[in-house]
Amino acid sequence: DPNVGVVPVPDERLDVLAEMYHPEKYTPAVIEFVDIAGLVRGASRGEGLGNKFLANIREVDAIVHVVRCFEDENVVHVSGSLDPADDIVTINLELILSDMEVLARRIDRSEKLAKGDRKYLAEVDLFKRLMAHLESEQPARTFDCTDEERELVRSVALISAKPVIYAANLDENGFADYENNPLYRKVSAIAQAEDARVLPICAKLEQEISQLDAEERGMFMEELGIRESGLSRLIKLSYEQLGLISYLTAGPKEVRAWTIERGTRAPQAAGKIHSDFERGFIRAECVSFDDLVACGSMAAAKERGLVRSEGRDYVMQDGDVVLYRFNV
Repeated sequence: DPNVGVVPVPDERLDVLAEMYHPEKYTPAVIEFVDIAGLVRGASRGEGLGNKFLANIREVDAIVHVVRCFEDENVVHVSGSLDPADDIVTINLELILSDMEVLARRIDRSEKLAKGDRKYLAEVDLFKRLMAHLESEQPARTFDCTDEERELVRSVALISAKPVIYAANLDENGFADYENNPLYRKVSAIAQAEDARVLPICAKLEQEISQLDAEERGMFMEELGIRESGLSRLIKLSYEQLGLISYLTAGPKEVRAWTIERGTRAPQAAGKIHSDFERGFIRAECVSFDDLVACGSMAAAKERGLVRSEGRDYVMQDGDVVLYRFNV
């Protein structure tokens, strides 16, 4: 079974607000990671526990693909030799083959519907173009189509359409100069071609960091020249890759980060706190985090005219500190 972990999203802005307000509660945004056992070649045909693992992957919003980028004769590689590019191709191919089965069923359904209603002919044409793309061993996320067509592709729930972060797992030596590491560069080239993200990480260092207390951890990371742990970087990058941002609320009762999708308007963002806030929305009193900190308090920010009164059409920005006005 997959291991599920719900982790807080590191956000230094909350720490600053906590210093300002000394709240009773401190609530960061969270993200859920599902650790799914690795696929093997042939998983799409049911090899190993392939079908079960593929079903688990189908349920997530984005994929973090951990790729081995270090040589170690004491750590056996399933293929007998190490090539991160080949590992990526193997996994991607299994996801694509699984998607082709799903897409074939959707094409069959659309063709039957098109016999009674010609509007489905465009859908059939789109899905057949997508099938040809998958047959060329390219993931669905690189398929070229219009925004309207993209919405239709999303309705098929294809695994290879999900955004991907390649976590390149290096040893200590390889991590120290990862940009010149040939194994990392292979992964980086694939990520660039797919419009995916790549994150250099050293799992061995992460394990050592996790076993230290806060003071020792800071000293250890300073010695290594690391400002932020790989775990924090991975969490933040995953949050970003999902198209998520945080707006903030602050006061003596609670300092909190609220998760919304980028592009969310003020009333819908208010609904994240309570449905009454969205239903009775009047306005959002917003100040940017930087302006609030520079002024030292919400009252001082108001005096300087930096607190904005935003209406229903306002698109929320990452780091907005908000007070909602509503009436039910």
